[in-house]
Amino acid sequence: MSSDSITNESETFDIGATTVHRLGFGAMRLCGADIIGPPEDENQARAVLERALECGVDFVDTADSYGPGVSERLIGEVIGDADDVLVATKAGILRNRAGEWLAHGDPDYIRNQVLTSLDRLRTDTIDCYQFHRPDPDTPYADSIQAFAELQDDGLIEQVGVSNVSVEQLETAREHVDVATVQNRYNVDDRSSADVLEVCENNGIGFIPWAPIDAADLEAHSDLLDEIGAAHDATRRQVALAWLLERSDVTLPIPGTSDPDHLESNLAASALSLEAEEIDRLTQAAD
Repeated sequence: MSSDSITNESETFDIGATTVHRLGFGAMRLCGADIIGPPEDENQARAVLERALECGVDFVDTADSYGPGVSERLIGEVIGDADDVLVATKAGILRNRAGEWLAHGDPDYIRNQVLTSLDRLRTDTIDCYQFHRPDPDTPYADSIQAFAELQDDGLIEQVGVSNVSVEQLETAREHVDVATVQNRYNVDDRSSADVLEVCENNGIGFIPWAPIDAADLEAHSDLLDEIGAAHDATRRQVALAWLLERSDVTLPIPGTSDPDHLESNLAASALSLEAEEIDRLTQAAD
């Protein structure tokens, strides 16, 4: 398949009133080493985003902690307040130069961060605002209530949560309509299978982060390579195709700073796995 013909052929999912293709783009890698500071080549980072849009990506995921602020700024410069692209961002994590990811769910902090994200993303309303990680020092319900109030104030359209248990998801749903859940999930890591089931039962979008983590794929390399050889596909493409087949509510967000990798990932949306292959991959880590 030539690069000119690469298109996002994944099916669609409704996040609130917005319909997006289920294969999205994760913008974490559009930063420097350890996701701190700007990338070495900001022009290439912008080019990757532009190419993603050209290929039909209309769902982009980021966070204020990526950079921090760098990924959001680049997205704002390239995408801005586009009507045909849903940009989801997150708040609730502090960064430092040591590269640490420190949970910080204080409601006042979240209310402050939404203003900085709005400015960097160059929009008046954030399409989907996600609580990045539960903070053990802040009652979870208090953090979620801050997101609900931001929605009531019109600063955000939809609310999402991330890195949650079933109990935390249910707590969030008591305070706000949860549009998306973002948890780690891939061919090898099924630790959030119970959360995925809740999402399936309630029509909530499930965004698996680390969808093609190299170590997780290596754990099933023989099976992935075998299936890939039958389709002239890479193990990463097979893993992404399986995630798209795994559930109608999954929205994988593979990320990259390389245009070729971007197109290779998007090519997975055209990969049609056999039912037997899907079953073997599903059972591989059960």
